[in-house]
Amino acid sequence: MTQDGISATDSGVAFCACKGIRRCLKCDVLMGKDVLEANEPKKRQHQARYVALIQSIPKVIIVLFSSHKIVHHFLYDPETRLANRKDAEATSFPFPGVFLRESFISEEEEEKLICTMDQNVWNESQSGRRKQDFGPKVNFKKRKVRFGGFSGLPALSQRLVLRMQQEPSLADFQPVEQCNLDYHPQRGSAIDPHLDDSWLWGERLVTINMLSDTTLTMSLEQGLPELGLAEEVQVAVCLPRRSLVMLHGEARHRWKHAIRRDDVRGRRVCSTYRELSAEFLPGGQQAELGAQLMNISLSFAGTPIEKTSC
Repeated sequence: MTQDGISATDSGVAFCACKGIRRCLKCDVLMGKDVLEANEPKKRQHQARYVALIQSIPKVIIVLFSSHKIVHHFLYDPETRLANRKDAEATSFPFPGVFLRESFISEEEEEKLICTMDQNVWNESQSGRRKQDFGPKVNFKKRKVRFGGFSGLPALSQRLVLRMQQEPSLADFQPVEQCNLDYHPQRGSAIDPHLDDSWLWGERLVTINMLSDTTLTMSLEQGLPELGLAEEVQVAVCLPRRSLVMLHGEARHRWKHAIRRDDVRGRRVCSTYRELSAEFLPGGQQAELGAQLMNISLSFAGTPIEKTSC
């Protein structure tokens, strides 16, 4: 692997790990180009038919069919905790569930963390990402958890977790999984809008953002009709380099989060920490299993496992 996180296989020779509708630049090149070239004559025929059809349709109908998707764009202000409209309209609304701490780690710590990660293998993941996982093996569909090769969180995370716990909102935070993700614009890295599991993983998702600034896009497809926003609403949360962000409450369970391809402007590495849900804590149905996972996790003697739930 080179210094900027691009391996020798990124020339387009090796296949990527994308599945289903997931896409990265590598599979765009490997699959998209040949398909487009093969279908170019048919494409020109369809274009000619489309133009002829459009010319025969009344303009009113054309307007109805050509209307594009409406999205309301907002920008999160961490000081006021408001989502402010990006356009000229002075609209804003409270946006709870996001905690941001800038400069959570130092430059020296960032350098040491990245150096240590790069000494381990980065496994291919979907949408141009690479990953390293420290956690149990999970089948979310069947709701099964196995220890697998889980040996705990990595040693360097012990100091970071203790620092997290100095924040009042994270005082009792005890992570049982750490997922490192490596993004790079040359791979077209991104992560689609999604909600994290809430069967195994608990209330708080904590991420440390490293090597470059990026934007976390929060989205609500059904909009906010109570505010007169019937269409999709997106809130951009700016994540400075070396910052920590925590999602909880509505931002964790109601709003989907994503990293868009356009918002990966340089190599970006993040570490996301997850805690257990109530079902695996004292008093829960699987408290015994949860205690075992906690003991392994907080040994801070872990090495990456091959397959992950990320």
